Amino acid sequence: MIKIWSMKKNEEAAAKAKPKTTAAQIRVQKDLTELELPDTMKTHFPDPTDLLNFELTITPDEGMYKNATFPFTVAISSNYPHQAPKVRCTKKIYHPNLDLEGNVCLNILREDWKPVLSLQSVMVGLQYLFLEPNPDDPLNKEAAEDLRRDRATFARNVATSLKGGSVRGEKYDKMI
Repeated sequence: MIKIWSMKKNEEAAAKAKPKTTAAQIRVQKDLTELELPDTMKTHFPDPTDLLNFELTITPDEGMYKNATFPFTVAISSNYPHQAPKVRCTKKIYHPNLDLEGNVCLNILREDWKPVLSLQSVMVGLQYLFLEPNPDDPLNKEAAEDLRRDRATFARNVATSLKGGSVRGEKYDKMI
């Protein structure tokens, strides 16, 4: 009787020591295996055992942001895919859809998120923001106004900011 009890106790201890795989982890693993990233995007997992937190870099090969490298952090909650990932740019950039703290304004990360969307959708959406910035849904209202008013001035401001220069008194991180 004592041996059976001690075996059961050892099994319970082993079960507690090994964390269970969550539904979010399973879905993220599926999303990651199905990723088809272009050469302009790279993922990096600082902790290979933590699939819910990783880094993404985007280096557009066309448009005003061409050849600059933009680093993002992606944090996925245990409610994924029912809750959108939290995405943040870790450098200060001049962009109508990113504020100075790196928050991203992308509809599928907010009100248009649906569980059928995947990490691929998020990454493609982020890349699209660099190809076609959206001045109609801004987080950086000054950049959006510059884009709406005069696209050539906006393009000059982007070029200045990517070199680490200042635009409207705000110093930006060097991205090129």
